[in-house]
Amino acid sequence: MSSFVSGSAHSGNQTFKLASRFALRELRGGLKGFYIFIACIALGVAAIAGVTSVSRALTEGIAEEGQAILGGDLSFSIIHRQVEPDQAAFLETLGDVSRVATLRAMSRRTDTGDQALVELKAVDNAYPLYGSLDLASGQSLDEALAQKNGVWGAVVDLALLARLDVEVGDQLALGRTTVRIADVIEGEPDKLAGGMDFGPRLMISDAAIPDTGLVQPGSLVRWHYRVRMSPAPDIQDLQSVVERAKAAEPDAGWRVRSRANASPGLQRSIDRFAQFLTLVGLTALVVGGVGVANAVRSYLETKREVIASFKCLGSTGGFVFRIYLVQMLIIALIGILIGLVLGAMIPFAAGAALSSVLPVQLAASIYPAELGLGLLYGLLTALAFALWPLGRAHDVPPTALFRDIVTGGSKLPRKRYLFATATTVLVLVAIAIFLSHDKDLAVVYISATAGAFVLLVAVARLIMFAARRLPSVRSTELRLAIANIHRPGALTPSVVLSLGLGLSLLVALALIDGNLRRELSATISDKAPSFFFVDIQSHERDAFEALLVQEAPNAELQSVPMLRGRIISLKGIPADQFEPAEEGSEWVLRGDRGITYEKTLPENSKLAEGNWWPEDYSGKPLVSFDLEAATELGLAIGDTITVNVLGREITAEIANLRDIEWQSFGINFVMVFSPNTFAGAPHANLMTLGWEEEVPTETELALLKTVSNTFPTVTSVRVKDAISQVNELVAQLAWAIRGASSITLIASVLVLAGALAAGHRSRIYDAVILKTIGATRPRLILAYGLEYAILGLVTAVFALVAGGIAAWYVITQIMGGSFVLMPVTAAGAALVALILTVGFGLIGTWRILGEKPAPVLRNL
Repeated sequence: MSSFVSGSAHSGNQTFKLASRFALRELRGGLKGFYIFIACIALGVAAIAGVTSVSRALTEGIAEEGQAILGGDLSFSIIHRQVEPDQAAFLETLGDVSRVATLRAMSRRTDTGDQALVELKAVDNAYPLYGSLDLASGQSLDEALAQKNGVWGAVVDLALLARLDVEVGDQLALGRTTVRIADVIEGEPDKLAGGMDFGPRLMISDAAIPDTGLVQPGSLVRWHYRVRMSPAPDIQDLQSVVERAKAAEPDAGWRVRSRANASPGLQRSIDRFAQFLTLVGLTALVVGGVGVANAVRSYLETKREVIASFKCLGSTGGFVFRIYLVQMLIIALIGILIGLVLGAMIPFAAGAALSSVLPVQLAASIYPAELGLGLLYGLLTALAFALWPLGRAHDVPPTALFRDIVTGGSKLPRKRYLFATATTVLVLVAIAIFLSHDKDLAVVYISATAGAFVLLVAVARLIMFAARRLPSVRSTELRLAIANIHRPGALTPSVVLSLGLGLSLLVALALIDGNLRRELSATISDKAPSFFFVDIQSHERDAFEALLVQEAPNAELQSVPMLRGRIISLKGIPADQFEPAEEGSEWVLRGDRGITYEKTLPENSKLAEGNWWPEDYSGKPLVSFDLEAATELGLAIGDTITVNVLGREITAEIANLRDIEWQSFGINFVMVFSPNTFAGAPHANLMTLGWEEEVPTETELALLKTVSNTFPTVTSVRVKDAISQVNELVAQLAWAIRGASSITLIASVLVLAGALAAGHRSRIYDAVILKTIGATRPRLILAYGLEYAILGLVTAVFALVAGGIAAWYVITQIMGGSFVLMPVTAAGAALVALILTVGFGLIGTWRILGEKPAPVLRNL
């Protein structure tokens, strides 16, 4: 035996084979003691594999439905105006063309005057080029939109019927005309291409647009020209067509998209949400890693006699390490396999359960790369937390192994095992950061998790130190509870670690959600205007303002000219090639931006750098830029920006930078130009109205009705309605995040249960001895209950502090808002911690107290 295990007569491979044989023989006894180990690994792997697979399924779904989502193989979008005849002729050379106009408008009941904001969509006879628009009655779209008895048809979302309490066949006023509700939309193939909606859909024929009077020079209308190419080109050919279109019509001012990026906004949201959930899954694995370490340590404790026998027979520490490393890897692979099976099933389950909720059909499948990522994460996590306790058994003599439970096992493993543990952790972190959509966010998240982990270890040690130094108390139960907290082999580190990370994450998310809601509500009541009025034509502006003054004499009005433009280049560098100084600022360069011109510094702004132009300025075009956006983009005073407005490219020099109070919800623009920049350009006006004091809802609705009836082509947006919709979206997102983050709490509960199970043996001895010398079951239950209550309360306090700091950082440093600590959240964290620790602790204690003393005493 000695020659086999010493390693002197055989190569490393033979020694490893022999260690594997011993490992497999020991595992014949079953997996008792490793169920928590397996569950922790399986849960984390399932979370990561499932989230990444669902993300891939959504991405594939978008790609597969790219033509229907975009409405064509190519889409050319332009704002304010239609394309020029030569540009239209160029589009005709590419394939079949369909023209669609989108804008926001007010629809009104013709009898009561009740109105609602709608997302208006005007389509031609070729729409849709791909996919199908499904109507409730099954009739064709052309038939539904046709003009009958001088009234145009319209199809609408079901939500509009409920909002205005109307039915199919009723008529609605739309601008200066009336439309008939001909049918209800059940499926709109290109709905995702439109971005965020602030109202239900109302669709009409583009031939009806002139009758509505909604499209005037400068109106906020987007024209989309979709092209269906035959035969359908592949992605590479599509990109070459896009480049050819840009080269052929460099001054067109249109935004070109292909089916390869049919819904870039949705894709970015999917990527970011998947990244967050992957990090949450990684956190669950880290929490589960504590359970792995506990399980390995507890298992090795039961193997003291076996390890001692190996060493007495001449086995080296390295051989012992190999035996139990092989066992840990086998058990970890069992957990990983279970996690991979669950993760592979999640896309199919999500597709079936969320088919009516998701905006795109999941391309549910088994994705080997995503499952491989889960396997890699699971294996690295198991190694990172198992190497340390395994390494401690390397050089400990048999006598010390028998005394390990008394000494507490504080001796560090050999340097090679410390190095292996550190290397595994670094590889795990590097992979997580490298594969992240937002690497800065990943670094912050992982650093915060690592910091919380280290702090929790320190907190556990501090609790034990404080308990050890406390003066003796008169209560026997409390004295026993305090002693259990700091005794050798105490459960304190495991309990604090297992619950701390999960509760901290949930507290942080709850505080972020609560503060966002509080700030939105406070802004509405304190700062935000009551209404935004859009598309006020210049010839209507004075009459419109006079009406508002008459109907709301005590309200404050603000009016500015408004155009839309797209940034073409910055500092002479094309926008699609420009590299911002900081990540996260690309939103300024995406799509169209609202712009205006002003003689004087706008309200809700402070001049941060540079000087404002004179009121009678007539020199070269100048622009004032948002300070924060300029800093993130790397722009400074003197740099140039080129924007495309109404088909013209205008280059302006940055004259100053403004600090904008975005939280006011007032009229704010990233770019404000000098008045001479757009002299003579057709444009509409934007106006806000707000009261200094809260007014009844009836007053607001009455004003809205008057304005809509008097100026039917003006779009009125009630801020409370818009914020309410945003609140609903925030609420849905918050619940989704909380639900996903609960994975971490489930892992915490598993680790807690595992920690209590690991201490089961020592607790039996304690209970038996104490019962033998006269302790009663109620007194022991009280003592253990006090111990778990103390640990739960301290953990809840830590979670509140750590989660509060994390939430404060996100709210104040990332979102630029104000932060308030919320007592209800604190009480909730404390309650969850107490229920989990005391509940699980007493369940285990009740079983322990039921043990018969005689069998235990005979084995002492």
